[in-house]
Amino acid sequence: MIMHRKGENGAVPFRSGRFFNIDTDWYFACREGQNLGPFRNRSEAADALKRYLARDTGKEDRIESSANIPGLSGI
Repeated sequence: MIMHRKGENGAVPFRSGRFFNIDTDWYFACREGQNLGPFRNRSEAADALKRYLARDTGKEDRIESSANIPGLSGI
């Protein structure tokens, strides 16, 4: 069942999962419209997403650098 999130009004927008795979490679989608990856499996994509979000919230000092993560270089 599709439901409103707290504070939403009107039609419920289409929502999809953040993780997806193409062949054997895994990716995650960002709100900015970019897809980051490829990763070897969903677990690696999830770990990379955590680091990506931590960087955006200023918590990157508690999580290892994203410089060596496939798909996250240069961000």
